[in-house]
Amino acid sequence: MSGTVRVGSRDSQLAHVQVGEAQALLREIGLSLDLQPVWFSSPGDRDQETGLEEAPADFFTRDLDDAVRAGTIDCGLHSAKDYPEPAPEDMDWFWLPCPHDTRDVLVGSLSPRVVGVSSARRRAYAAEAFPGAEMGPIRGTIERRLAQVDAGDFDTVIMAGVALVRLGLQDRIAAWISPEDLPTPVGQGSLLVSFRAGDARMQRLRSLFVRPVILASAGTSAETCSMGVVEELQRADVCLYDALLDPQLLQHVPKHTEAVYVGKRSGKHSHSQQEICDLLVHYARMGKRVVRLKGGDAGMYGRLAEEVDALDALALPYRVLPGVSSVQVATTGTGLLLTRRGITDRIHILSGHKAEAHHPQSDGSQSEVIFMATRCLADIVAERLAAGYAPSTPAAVVLAAGLPQEQVICGMLSDIVERMGQVEKGDAPGLILLGPAMDGSYRYQQHGALRDMRVWVTCSEDVQPRACRAVRDYGGTPISLPLIRLVPVAVDVDWKAYDWMILTSPAAVRCLLAREIDLRTLPKILCCGPGTAKALRRVHIVPDAQPASSFSSDGVLQEAQRIFKQGARVLRVRSDRAGEGLALALRDAGFQVDDVVISRNEVLPVQQPPHYDAVLFASASAVDAYLAQCKKSSLDGKRIGIMGHKEAQRLAAAGIDNVCIPKIFTLDGAVATMAGQMVEEWI
Repeated sequence: MSGTVRVGSRDSQLAHVQVGEAQALLREIGLSLDLQPVWFSSPGDRDQETGLEEAPADFFTRDLDDAVRAGTIDCGLHSAKDYPEPAPEDMDWFWLPCPHDTRDVLVGSLSPRVVGVSSARRRAYAAEAFPGAEMGPIRGTIERRLAQVDAGDFDTVIMAGVALVRLGLQDRIAAWISPEDLPTPVGQGSLLVSFRAGDARMQRLRSLFVRPVILASAGTSAETCSMGVVEELQRADVCLYDALLDPQLLQHVPKHTEAVYVGKRSGKHSHSQQEICDLLVHYARMGKRVVRLKGGDAGMYGRLAEEVDALDALALPYRVLPGVSSVQVATTGTGLLLTRRGITDRIHILSGHKAEAHHPQSDGSQSEVIFMATRCLADIVAERLAAGYAPSTPAAVVLAAGLPQEQVICGMLSDIVERMGQVEKGDAPGLILLGPAMDGSYRYQQHGALRDMRVWVTCSEDVQPRACRAVRDYGGTPISLPLIRLVPVAVDVDWKAYDWMILTSPAAVRCLLAREIDLRTLPKILCCGPGTAKALRRVHIVPDAQPASSFSSDGVLQEAQRIFKQGARVLRVRSDRAGEGLALALRDAGFQVDDVVISRNEVLPVQQPPHYDAVLFASASAVDAYLAQCKKSSLDGKRIGIMGHKEAQRLAAAGIDNVCIPKIFTLDGAVATMAGQMVEEWI
């Protein structure tokens, strides 16, 4: 893009610098476009009496936007925090990236008697930071505020550090204020460009400074979510996410990311569709990496079109990532295939809102899928029968397709309502399937040792994938629903002071490496078993030792006694719930041991326990979390897999003894023991 853009800005020294900064940004990306500044005052500049808290939203922007409307200038350049929210309907905007520190600062004395403040948030901070100090309002340019400090009108003023840095006055900063103590307003330090809505030239210029909105369909579970969606989640600045999502997916969202729930369920809307569209375009114009995360495939009753239209209307870029729909999971995933050679060759997909009034004429060769209709199942069945469908027409309802609480209810038109009445549905979403291919006899047959077993895997996310694979290897259906999460805690350790470090779980590896560590300073590592060793190798660390067979605390102690020198300095890192038993045993064996907590156990709430036949506990903490949230009687008649003696002791203390105790204390060993007991009973 070449030529000239007339840019309006307030006529202050800081505004002159900001226009120069905007011009430099264009030069950095190779544009020869020249910014021709036009200087204005604003109501906020002319009126020095009105307090900022009482001022209108467009106090500093009105004259610039009026000039844009009149065609006097092409765009206005503002401090982003000064621009009205929402923006005027006839104006569009975007942010320029801010390379500066956006924190507030103190200018003047750090022990003030009189403090100049310009907002309620700064007044609240000053009242807490300087109890007893007098506070007064302060207005005007940066230079005017500094002059009031120099004149003794105020001992200290609070202002945005970025303004001083831009003016080369950073030597006036007495202290930077932590954002934890004084959060800064959205947009502080950023520059906002406003322009006439629909101005194609400015929209094209904006495309250099915004990122594509990712309209991502997440599938029905973490297992069916594409790698492309996961990669985008890992890069997101903002994630707007729906209901009906596997909560494990949100673990891919970085801690700094703003995650906003915008779900809709059965008429209960956290946000209207218009509000969601407004959020999308708002964050996109700020230059954020926005991921709009939808369950299933958004092209199937997911209101994708409305969100695409909102972005198209403003010429904002986007990418659409399709996903696995609940239709595919409920049919291809269960054996109730939508088409079967010689049986069905056509598919009709309907919304429950119109399924009664608009139905296909059945000739016995089609499959019918009805979304959002389980509440009106009886009406739909009655209407189909009245239209001539045979009472023996196969019918099925799949609840929570692909989710841990998935249930498949098969029958015929004549009895499917009765069968559904016997099921505890809760708030689970459902699909109605009709047609000859929906006969329950077509469901996939199970032939593994854990056939027809739904195993609730309660482990932390660190070992969920490995535990679920072990269940699948024996033909079971894993329900991935963690009960605990291990959260890293800050530690100050001199790693070089030790000869050995002991790691006893994959979670310990993750929590250890959650901080910046020079890997060259780490001591030799003894890990408890193959799972922990594998977690280390993923980050290119090869453990120095591990037990040959007994992968428990006893095995670690025996291996330490075999390979550690007498008096060796040992660092044992653990979670807050792991206990000091291993460290005490090592000390008794003659080693110098420091026992350091690097993570804390966080219990994950269970909103609705899944339907399951067996449960797998990989730690005593998971047992505690289960018993704290679920009735002890819920384990009656269930198979219980465990990894070690601690879990057995916790269960025994609660009066639960139907436990499968493995010979080898690993996840694979625990699942193999459950499978072996099932086979033994059958034969």
